[in-house]
Amino acid sequence: MVKEIAIGSTAALLVYALAGGYDVTPVIFLAGILILMRFLVYGKEMGRKFEVLGGPEQKNAPGQVTFADIGGQEEAKREFREALELLRRPEQAARLGVRPLKGILLVGPPGTGKTLMAKAAASFTDSYYLAASGSQFVEMYAGVGAQRVRKIFQEARSLAGKAGKKSAIIFIDEIEVLGGKRGKHTSHLEYDQTLNELLVQMDGIGSDKEKVKVLVVAATNRADLLDGALLRPGRFDRMVRVDLPDQEGRLHILKIHTRRRPLHDDVDLTTLAKETCGFSGAHLEAMVNEAAILAMRENRETITAADFKEAIDKVLMGEKLDRRLRHQELERIAYHEVGHALISELVKPGSVSVVTVTPRGQSLGYIRRHEDNDQYLYTEEDLMGQIRICLAGAVAEKYFTGSRSTGAAGDYRQAVDLAERLIKAGLSDLGAINPDTVPTKSVHEETQRLIKGEEKTVVLEIERHAEQLAKAAAALLADERISGSRFRELVGLPEIKPESAA
Repeated sequence: MVKEIAIGSTAALLVYALAGGYDVTPVIFLAGILILMRFLVYGKEMGRKFEVLGGPEQKNAPGQVTFADIGGQEEAKREFREALELLRRPEQAARLGVRPLKGILLVGPPGTGKTLMAKAAASFTDSYYLAASGSQFVEMYAGVGAQRVRKIFQEARSLAGKAGKKSAIIFIDEIEVLGGKRGKHTSHLEYDQTLNELLVQMDGIGSDKEKVKVLVVAATNRADLLDGALLRPGRFDRMVRVDLPDQEGRLHILKIHTRRRPLHDDVDLTTLAKETCGFSGAHLEAMVNEAAILAMRENRETITAADFKEAIDKVLMGEKLDRRLRHQELERIAYHEVGHALISELVKPGSVSVVTVTPRGQSLGYIRRHEDNDQYLYTEEDLMGQIRICLAGAVAEKYFTGSRSTGAAGDYRQAVDLAERLIKAGLSDLGAINPDTVPTKSVHEETQRLIKGEEKTVVLEIERHAEQLAKAAAALLADERISGSRFRELVGLPEIKPESAA
């Protein structure tokens, strides 16, 4: 009402001044600038919508996510559900004097299911759900971010109340954008103001006067960037690790993503789980989808094991490239890859799954290995073996062609990284060291000693198996791709299943 009276009075004054012969152009110009600025600042704020789940229009929606829909994160789900029980049973928590949780931080690599966990939390606790990204709160205009923080908390309480919910969950993805360490953005205080407002709002959670309980769930893959005030108890009380799934977890995820897809009888999900070590849930979903696309491209009714193998390569290395390589280049790549494959088999028998000279992404050829079990601790011999595998390609090139190439540059970088990791772990002749105080020259010399020592071992193995490697390289050039079993047959190595290779 006040706004309408002010607008009407201003318009009347302008008309009166214009009738009196006054020049009102500067006033109109200034008013236009003020209206434009207000639109830029507040219009943007009003134009951004937060994702809402759990409202009357989406209540009991078929697309609702539950913890049963999330595979490969049993430990994280157990810890998360335990924290959410405080929201489900507030009366019991109050009787025991338990302070309500204000925030839960989900930490882990991209694609591991942190957003799904937050949505499942809303279903588990029957809470209203609002989601936003950290970047939605920060603008170049001072005060806008803080206003958006206030707005999402107000919306959570208001909409949850209208929907008849006793609690609301606010999910903030990429919280490091909003909650980064203060003082880093000295030229722009908007970041600090926005974070301060979030801290104030979180401090207000848990009041006895609240009709709707609010829980903030945030996700990040860079917890090291977050401000200390955000991580202290009373703000984000729990930190739940959502890591890459292990073999059992990958198998569970594959079962979830393939349960409504027609699979051929030759598909073994357990084998696929072994061959996808290091894949996140998002990678696995993409792999299954790519396999289905390949089957559709061939007009087949079922998805075969060959489709999955091709899909793994595509997700790992990228799409096949239509590069026409000279015969000499293909020959060099073949020797390079069979060298890697030989040492990989000697380090861990039965580990090679595929050897190929088909260009993909940035790679002209590659070997794919599978692991029987995920490994979390590495011995000195484990790391030395990985260094030998890295060096084998260049050594094989040198032995068969008389020279090395730039194709081994990435292998050398990886070998140096492994050697430095071994040194920093105290497993080298330098013993336990502080990397910050040991001279760089000493670390460099020890790195070179380790690499040259392993290179001598690789040279001996390449020379000893030269005839078999030449045969394997010829088969690889003819077929472009050979299986691990075929490679072992060509070089005369026993067919040992990974389960028995410890």
